[in-house]
Amino acid sequence: MGITYNAEEERFDFDFLHDGQNDIISLTGSGYNIEAFGQCFYYGYEFADQVDGSLRSAFIKYLKFSESIQKDSNLTQFLQKAVNDLGRKIDLYHYDLIVMPESSSRVNQYLLRYLYRFAQPSLHYMELVKSLPSRITFDMDGYEMQYLNDVLENGRPRYTPAQKEEAKQRINEMMDLVHKKDYFTIAKDVKKSRFRPYIQRFLRFASPEDEKLYASIHNQNILVVDDVTTSGSTLNEVLRALRTLNDSNNITIFSILGRKDLMAEA
Repeated sequence: MGITYNAEEERFDFDFLHDGQNDIISLTGSGYNIEAFGQCFYYGYEFADQVDGSLRSAFIKYLKFSESIQKDSNLTQFLQKAVNDLGRKIDLYHYDLIVMPESSSRVNQYLLRYLYRFAQPSLHYMELVKSLPSRITFDMDGYEMQYLNDVLENGRPRYTPAQKEEAKQRINEMMDLVHKKDYFTIAKDVKKSRFRPYIQRFLRFASPEDEKLYASIHNQNILVVDDVTTSGSTLNEVLRALRTLNDSNNITIFSILGRKDLMAEA
């Protein structure tokens, strides 16, 4: 019966041998993959179409914040199966580096320990943490080149010099407000803004040494791991941070739970 929800006892029941029509998550498959962020994105499971938002949130909370994953045999098998399926698809022995976003979830740390079972002795782990709002920047050069310097069909500039300066002033005022907000408010406010591609440095490496190391390695196999992917905004920020340093490495993305329609909101 896959994973079902027992409403009377407020409990999730697992059956790793059989799936059923009332499952919120099926467990007999071997994971999924889609093309997202310009990379191959793998995930272990997805919610059934009939699962509503409240039930999805309840399971994600159970998954991410269980008091002790090691003591919950269902969760450990749930996580291990997803990683084992991934290993059969991409051969984890050939990966050199794991990158994870900072998270209060216990899942990421369990995943890291389990992934090391597949690892080379030289496998390295790096963490990306949230920047202070004051460190977030705006790529004015890119915005000007791709937007403000646009031309009409007759070859004339779309914007006058005065209009360009006014736009830049408004952006500077916007960034002044950004620097005064908290991180989560910023992420929510700019997620669907047209300025989103130009707002940078949401995440940073946990240490300067890791940043220098990543900048120095090329043509290596990198595994980016996060526990649950809904909109894809966190993983997108991870990739932006990595690509800023260099874009030569072979990156694979993995989440325990993902969505086939990920790019609809990412």
